[in-house]
Amino acid sequence: MTCRKLFLRIALILIVFLSGLPLTYSTTMSGEKKPTLQKPKKYLYVAVPGIRNYLGYGGHGILVFDMEEGHRFVKRIPMQGFSSSGKPSNVKGIDVSIPLNSLFISTLEGVQRLDLKTEKIIWEIAYEGGADRMSISPDGLTMYLPSLEKDFWNVVSCETGEIITTIQVYDRAHNTIYGPSGKFAYMADISSPFLHVADTRTHTVTKKIGPFSHGIRPFTINSDESLVFVNVNELLGFEVGDLNTGEVKAAIQVEGWDKGPVRRHGNPSHGIGLTPDEKEIWISDGHNMRMHVFQAFPPYQQLTTIPLQDMPGWITFSLDGRYAYPSSGEVIDVETRKILHLLQDEHHNYVASEKMIELHVADGTVVAAGDQFGLGRKNL
Repeated sequence: MTCRKLFLRIALILIVFLSGLPLTYSTTMSGEKKPTLQKPKKYLYVAVPGIRNYLGYGGHGILVFDMEEGHRFVKRIPMQGFSSSGKPSNVKGIDVSIPLNSLFISTLEGVQRLDLKTEKIIWEIAYEGGADRMSISPDGLTMYLPSLEKDFWNVVSCETGEIITTIQVYDRAHNTIYGPSGKFAYMADISSPFLHVADTRTHTVTKKIGPFSHGIRPFTINSDESLVFVNVNELLGFEVGDLNTGEVKAAIQVEGWDKGPVRRHGNPSHGIGLTPDEKEIWISDGHNMRMHVFQAFPPYQQLTTIPLQDMPGWITFSLDGRYAYPSSGEVIDVETRKILHLLQDEHHNYVASEKMIELHVADGTVVAAGDQFGLGRKNL
């Protein structure tokens, strides 16, 4: 092998190491093995039962869909999982650590860490006080894990599952977002009209945003962590908070649609997402089984409404902003608003879940990931 070929091979290996892309080898005509980069595939990982413990929305496990081939069903990763009353426990959240190449699933009782290469459980831990929808730091090492509507969050090591510390907040811990800067974690307590902000260096609450009009349900933030968009109890719509000043800037109500009884979550709008380009806000309407679309800037004009096959309770988007994923199982083209596909499992049953995440995977190694919250990505 010439010095030039050796240099190029070493350079390629370094690129692979720094980028996280798996290294594969192709064989030349002379029989020499030549290293190549394997292009990652885009998959949607959907955890079920992701609507309460209802097995009629996809059964039990992690369902994988090929986003580049019409969201075709690829495989089911079986999950043993915690159980209650003889049935698989409700999945409460899903997140990923790229450095650890691991998928994390929270249930009512605790958390499971799944190795994405072997698809085996590395650890499974039940936490005192239960678990809700967690969020993992951008470096993939730390998890903010809310208890199951108790008055605290656990800060957990993603590698071992050990509790680093506990943060007391108010009364009913619920949804959580670890900010893209890695400096702050945002914690919503159903019983409080304030969004609590923790400094992730000290794991202490240093700021409160609000008060909003009622207790906070699902929420999302923009990429520079200056604005938060929240669903609140009793409102068919959303409110906007300033993450710098702590003030509430706007309260927006859906026009042309009445509130009514909902089958789950107990409030009119449970599910809110910001398109990656931060131009639109999509919110769920449980009673009318619709997504309502708004401009994500003043005066927050209502743009359209999209009918769904079932009650939505969550919404997120693909990394490239092309697809919207309401929890009712549709794949929606964001630009045209048209429903392109309905997620179906290996038995052609419709799949619905409030817990899904996009992963870019090459040879069992995740190299990029979306999020479960519909976060803004304009400045990332």
